[in-house]
Amino acid sequence: MRREGPAHVLPDDVDTDQIIPGEYLNTVPDEELGAYVLEGYDAAFSDRVSHGDILIAGENFGLGSSREAAPIAIREAGIGAVVAESFARIFYRNAINVGLPIAEVPGISEHVSDDDIIRVDLAQGIVENVTRDESFQINPLPPSLLDILSAGGLIPYRRNRR
Repeated sequence: MRREGPAHVLPDDVDTDQIIPGEYLNTVPDEELGAYVLEGYDAAFSDRVSHGDILIAGENFGLGSSREAAPIAIREAGIGAVVAESFARIFYRNAINVGLPIAEVPGISEHVSDDDIIRVDLAQGIVENVTRDESFQINPLPPSLLDILSAGGLIPYRRNRR
């Protein structure tokens, strides 16, 4: 699984309320949540993001409630992948379950600026900053998680296995 696109750099501790404010939960269909992505952090963020862009975040990305709507909003905004120094545990698994590619790269924030071109290859375990010609080795995702991501999430994966 490979993704490439321009970076949007976020700080440490971006929580699920910033990713998708609670007022949109249960009032907006999942496929429309992308229009409100990161509104709690930056009200104009969804206007700047394009299909395939890559989010780069600091430590503890996705902390807070266990709402699946947070990774769904990122996915529905067209974000190709999220690369963070670390993820909140529940967010990490929710992202996989909804088909949002993610990778942990300690220290990545120091090596990326907004609009740098980032390439993520989860199968090979490589994240590259193409703009700066820097490469970061990560642990490749296990085949079982790659299969879930490739299927578009856990529910489509289970449907396809029946």
